[in-house]
Amino acid sequence: MTSRTPPDSGPPQEQPHHHAAHSHSVGYQLLEAIRHCEQRGTRLTPIRQHVLTLLLEAGRSLKAYELLEAMKQLYPQAKPPTVYRALDFLVEEGLIHRLDAVNAWTACQDVSGHHHDLLIVCTRCGKVAELSAPLISHQLHDMIQAAGFIQTTSETELRAICQDCSQKSASAP
Repeated sequence: MTSRTPPDSGPPQEQPHHHAAHSHSVGYQLLEAIRHCEQRGTRLTPIRQHVLTLLLEAGRSLKAYELLEAMKQLYPQAKPPTVYRALDFLVEEGLIHRLDAVNAWTACQDVSGHHHDLLIVCTRCGKVAELSAPLISHQLHDMIQAAGFIQTTSETELRAICQDCSQKSASAP
């Protein structure tokens, strides 16, 4: 029996692939990050590893100065350039995402190489959901070009309010 699509149903709809925060343990994600760097011929130094660990454990996005304060517990002499150099490296390696919407960074929850083209960022608490929706991203890319612009990044950030923050607002007096 052959299945047919009704003529008015339009093109098939893509279901976005979602990566929930903390889908793997921090230890597992660190091992994967080390393997990833080794395969690329780079090195996850102790400071870079500590910054990545802080982001993985946070479960939300963190600002550079939040990271610096946490870093000082283990590295008392840490200065802003130390943190920013580590963040730049981790972004370049695809291990974290830079979130312009909230001026912060978040750990990529899947270092196995799956691309996340949509990042949903809670503007209240900094929680992030990573989605992979190539069809939506291609359509957005085409619309950007049609408007006379050139897309400069492969990730799109969407500002939103997570369910937890929304429920807190609804229950507030």
